[in-house]
Amino acid sequence: MAFPLGRLSAGPCWRAARGGCAELRAGSWRGRAGCLCRPPGTAGAGQSRGLGLGATAGGGPRRGTGLAAALAGLAGLAAAAFGHVARAEMVPKSSGARSPSAGSPGEEEDELARRCRGFMASPVTDLRELRRRPGDMKTKMELLILETQAQVCQALAQVDGGAGFSVDRWERKEGGGGISCVLQDGHVFEKAGVSISVVHGHLSEEAAKQMRNRGKNLKSKDGKLSFSAMGVSSVIHPKNPHAPTIHFNYRYFEVEEADGNKHWWFGGGSDLTPTYLNQEDAIHFHRTLKEACDRHGPDLYPKFKKWCDDYFYIAHRGERRGIGGIFFDDLDSPSKEEVFQFVQSCAQAVVPAYIPLVKKHRDDSFTPQEKLWQQLRRGRYVEFNLLYDRGTKFGLFTPGSRIESILMSLPLTARWEYMHSPSANSKEAEILEVLRHPRDWVH
Repeated sequence: MAFPLGRLSAGPCWRAARGGCAELRAGSWRGRAGCLCRPPGTAGAGQSRGLGLGATAGGGPRRGTGLAAALAGLAGLAAAAFGHVARAEMVPKSSGARSPSAGSPGEEEDELARRCRGFMASPVTDLRELRRRPGDMKTKMELLILETQAQVCQALAQVDGGAGFSVDRWERKEGGGGISCVLQDGHVFEKAGVSISVVHGHLSEEAAKQMRNRGKNLKSKDGKLSFSAMGVSSVIHPKNPHAPTIHFNYRYFEVEEADGNKHWWFGGGSDLTPTYLNQEDAIHFHRTLKEACDRHGPDLYPKFKKWCDDYFYIAHRGERRGIGGIFFDDLDSPSKEEVFQFVQSCAQAVVPAYIPLVKKHRDDSFTPQEKLWQQLRRGRYVEFNLLYDRGTKFGLFTPGSRIESILMSLPLTARWEYMHSPSANSKEAEILEVLRHPRDWVH
């Protein structure tokens, strides 16, 4: 059920122009030039096998990459509500952003520029740099996360039919930057954020120490390690309590040691957090992720499904944040290209795994009691993200990170009630049972 990236971009279109500003046109879904954007998708993932974790992952899922997981914190969202027909203005890059379709003076548009027309904004990295290294993984990953961002935003805007996305382009003074897209107070979504970051610089000694504690024997110079990191991160909170919340994040990390030796790995995952249990929804979501994983090895989904259940655990409540999905980190074998193809498949699975569930439930009737339960479950979401999520915690103590970015995953509204406990045999008690005892949804 995983769609090729190109197929997902055949509807709405963002025409990038005027130095990096993007515009979402409702109705005709056409750009200012009057023609549909070319789908930015890449070729489908090839068959891979033997995908697995590097040697540092043997300690289990609680030992994931702190700084890599913190990409969501570095990504950032500036919330703003827009009307259905809206222009998403972006802060211009101080380095002088150009239209994604622009090249050097007199230069004809090339394939890269045509692909960029489908993005929410021009790439963080200058097009001239991307052209110089077309086969480099940093280039391929940046284009993938830009494509994923555009396709998810497109799908969400179609479903919402009300608010548009604001687009916020930001810079990190230590190196790099990102693009944050936010839909807020829409017809369907209370808050939907899809953000990318492409950052680089030097790791602090504290970050390097964390990696050494995880088994990575990295050689620094004068206490510094060069790194590059990029990823796409999203949290989507619908208004209707019968429509589930989703989170996904896919990222790539490189570290260069003092002697020039490079280490790389991928991480990410996608998980579903419903307010009420709908078994058909749970089966659809997990089967879609399993199909994406199975294209690269039959052992991947069960391994990463368990990792997800273990990671999103609220220890002080004795329950999971949601009904899981997949989660992985430190993925560095069998080859960089094969792992990239796997990550691409997972990113492609987001829209087909989630959008049908929102369409199914966006118009469901609900009671005040059901809305209250949604607010209480969102309280649990907040508790996990602030107390346990290592990306959030790391980001709060990382120089140059944006507080809006770090807290982008939090809902607009949530609630805590003293000693609240659902009635036995109620629908509220049913979802709690699943959160306390994860199920196998695909066998």
